[in-house]
Amino acid sequence: MELPSTINGVLERLDAIIDESVERKSPNAFFAYLYRRTTAEIKHNIDKGVFEDNPRMEAFDVYFANLYIRAYQDYCQKQPVSAAWKAAFDTTGHTLCISQHIVLGMNAHINLDLAIAAAHVSEGKQIAVLQTDFNRVNAILFSLTQEMQRKLGKVSRMLYLADWAGKNTDERLIDFSIGKARSASWISANAIWKAQTTTRSEVIRNLDTQVAVLGNSFKRPKSYVFRQMLKLIIRYEEKDVAKIIRVMQEG
Repeated sequence: MELPSTINGVLERLDAIIDESVERKSPNAFFAYLYRRTTAEIKHNIDKGVFEDNPRMEAFDVYFANLYIRAYQDYCQKQPVSAAWKAAFDTTGHTLCISQHIVLGMNAHINLDLAIAAAHVSEGKQIAVLQTDFNRVNAILFSLTQEMQRKLGKVSRMLYLADWAGKNTDERLIDFSIGKARSASWISANAIWKAQTTTRSEVIRNLDTQVAVLGNSFKRPKSYVFRQMLKLIIRYEEKDVAKIIRVMQEG
């Protein structure tokens, strides 16, 4: 299937992924919804002219989104995908809470895909020129944090336990934050951008391996206490994928 070439096309494709995932009762719908909501907000800011270079930001956002869309399509068609996305999509044998599914997607898309996209859009120019707009996206994402926490609270009533457990167990799952991930991704983007053409694939491959290891660690946290907390969260949260998405879409 041809990949989208505009941000409106990206939104339409994300809607299709959400619908497909809901139909299959797949938890892939959770990250797809979060990403769709984020993309819509970035489009809103592009339309308002918030960025230094709004056409570049749309091109950046479309390329970035297509890395996820292509990975989703390939995985559904049983084609090879990056190790990071395999870790995110392949949850067979793991009973995960809603937030774990979301963080797995965020890990692959921010820690790997975002770095690749930033380096790509800066090809042939100084990557530093992109940094101001890159950081403006951070502010947009932070503005959505409270909204997403409120929505998740409606379908995962004991999610607050994860916050409590995280303060006592130093778990990377809770320590994962969009700000930290994007900061790390900017460093990775610079490494990819600086690499010679002959070594760039190796840099990306090594990054992919690291991101996959982190993703797999989210499926089974080290701390016994934290794992027990997650079991309790899972026990009392909504299980119906269609209902979860409906509640989140309704706000």
